[in-house]
Amino acid sequence: MGWILIVMFNRSRSNLATWFTLSMGSILVIFAGILYWREARDRMHSFDQILYNTSRIMAAGVEDYIYEGQQHTDLENVPVLGSDTLPLSTDLFFARWYTPHKQLLQFIGAVPPQQLATPSGFQTFTVDTQLTSTPIQLRQLTLPVYQEKRLIGYLQIAASLAPVKEPLQQLRWFLVVGVPLAIGVIALTGWVLGGKAMEPIRQSYNQLQQFTADASHELRTPLAGILSHAQVGLMEPVDPQEQHTRLQIIAEVAESMSLLVSQLLFLARHQGKLSPDMLKTVDLVQLLHPLVEEHTVNATQNQQTFLNALPKEPLLVQAEPDLLRQAIVNLLSNACRYTPAGGMIELCLLPQSHWAVIQVRDNGIGISSQDLPYIFNRFYRADRVRSRQTGGFGLGLAIARQIVEAQGGELTVVSTVGKGSTFEIKLHRR
Repeated sequence: MGWILIVMFNRSRSNLATWFTLSMGSILVIFAGILYWREARDRMHSFDQILYNTSRIMAAGVEDYIYEGQQHTDLENVPVLGSDTLPLSTDLFFARWYTPHKQLLQFIGAVPPQQLATPSGFQTFTVDTQLTSTPIQLRQLTLPVYQEKRLIGYLQIAASLAPVKEPLQQLRWFLVVGVPLAIGVIALTGWVLGGKAMEPIRQSYNQLQQFTADASHELRTPLAGILSHAQVGLMEPVDPQEQHTRLQIIAEVAESMSLLVSQLLFLARHQGKLSPDMLKTVDLVQLLHPLVEEHTVNATQNQQTFLNALPKEPLLVQAEPDLLRQAIVNLLSNACRYTPAGGMIELCLLPQSHWAVIQVRDNGIGISSQDLPYIFNRFYRADRVRSRQTGGFGLGLAIARQIVEAQGGELTVVSTVGKGSTFEIKLHRR
């Protein structure tokens, strides 16, 4: 059974890690794609803006005039194209000037076609050169130039896209290496988080297994007793007195089983905090007085001393009275059960600034420091032999804590072996 549980939890952990990695990895890949797209768009926009500004500077140097009825274009003062101007600080691959009829007039760089065939605007293309072994990608701008709303020609320039492509290439390498590494880290994180997420379920499952095993063990013993006494009672000849004794034992064992089943049902039905509709205004002084009278009689019968210290003024809290009474009864019964004859049990009610404190003290056998952290667990007994002799199932303290916590309170214990124990219930005052 153990290895099946391990396989099941490892499979669930793997599924959680896989889905976590897929979801987070998909988000990361989409984010990386958007990042690259925006970076490429912004760099291309900046490059186009520089190319356009360069073309405007060059176009500003063009002189166009009419002489003897003919249109003349002077390019001597145009940066890059002209010879009477300072060179423009640019990395243009070529520059060309076409007439309004799209005929080539002047150029620098590779020999262009005589007739302009490309449309106005930006274009990207690749050319082969003798200077490099690999083709060069160019960004070209064809700009119509106007003077006084009259078309005077076309300026065509181009520059290498290397300033754009090289940073993008570096970014691609970074993403190609970084994204898989990040996904690996995400997968590892998902595996670790999956383990942490599964740990409470593993603990709950282990507790459920322990609870089931304990409950089965507790029920198996009385059932075996009922079956044994019933079989002997059915044998012939039957002594009426013996038959009556065995039937009485069967009834007592059945009553014990009924109590155990009731306690198990109580634990199953009262999980979590109670709804506000179930809580009422309760005067703890009035609630505890009947318990004092009842347990004073029980303590006298057990040769024990029962003391109480209750205030005279009302002490109000928000609680479910029947459940709270059950929790206090469980603590008192536990104190009586583990306090020997001649011992002392005391019930105290202490008002504090924001709390009402109920204390159940005894000078009984006490609880060792090793057992103290576990006494509120279901079916836990510090001394199993003595607990069986006193008739306990190990559920009373678990029920008491569950009741108190369901009403927003706290239940704690302080104990010393051989000197006794003090259980304390703290509830918010009204």
